[in-house]
Amino acid sequence: MKDALLLRGSADFANLADYRRFIDEVVNARNRRHGPGIDADRKFLQPLPDVRTTDYEEILVTVTSSGGFTLRKVFYTVPSRLIGHRLRVRLYDDRLDVFIGGTRLMTLPRGRAGMNGKHGHVVDYRHVIHSLRRKPMALLGLVYRDSLFPRDAYRLMFDHLLEVRGEREACRTTVELLAMAHERACEAELAGLLTEDLTARRTPCLTTLRARFSPDPADLPEVVVELVPLSIYDGLIEQGEAA
Repeated sequence: MKDALLLRGSADFANLADYRRFIDEVVNARNRRHGPGIDADRKFLQPLPDVRTTDYEEILVTVTSSGGFTLRKVFYTVPSRLIGHRLRVRLYDDRLDVFIGGTRLMTLPRGRAGMNGKHGHVVDYRHVIHSLRRKPMALLGLVYRDSLFPRDAYRLMFDHLLEVRGEREACRTTVELLAMAHERACEAELAGLLTEDLTARRTPCLTTLRARFSPDPADLPEVVVELVPLSIYDGLIEQGEAA
C-alpha cells in the first residue's frame, strides 16, 4: 500500500469511499497476479460460517456531564438524556454502534485524533442545542465549536456576528439559529438564507425567520374530540358490582 500511495503521488482522499475504492483496486490488481494459485486453493476451502465473525471491538463508556464520552482521544456527543449512563460501544473502523443494555441507540461516524496528538471531535449540534439555549455564551469557549456547526454558513455567520454585533449577541443569535434548524427541520434551507445574508453583509432577523419556518395553519390537522356522556361510567360501576 505504501508503494501504491507513492505511485499515486498523494495520500489525501476526498472521502472514505474514495479511499476504500483505491484499496479495492490495489488488492484486486494483486489478486489477479496470483489468480491461478488462489483458484487452486479455493477447491480445498470449507464453506463460510453462517454468521459473520466479530469485526468490532466492544468498549464500555460513561456519558459525562459534558453530554458525551471520550474514546481513543475522540470526544463524541450523545443526547443529554444519557448523561450519567454507562453505554456499550461497538467500535468499527468507520463507525460506532452505541447500545444501552441490549438496545442499539444510534450509530455515530468514527472520528480520529489529530496527527499531532490533538483530540478529535464528533459533534452533533442536535445533542447539545438544548443545553446551549440555557447558556448561549458557552458557545464562545467550546473546544469543539468548529465541529458543532452542521454547515459552513452557520460558522461563517457566527464569525460575521462576532465582528458586527459582539460576543453576547453573536452567541445568542447563533444558538437560536441552530435551535431553529433542529426544531423546525430546516437546516439546509436556513443555511441557504444565511449564505444570502452573508453575501449582502446582513445579519439575520430571527423574527422573520421564525415566521418563515413556522408551521402553516392550513397544513395542521383539525382534531375533533367527542366527549362521552358521564352516565356510561355508572353503567360500568354496576357491571363491576354484578361481577
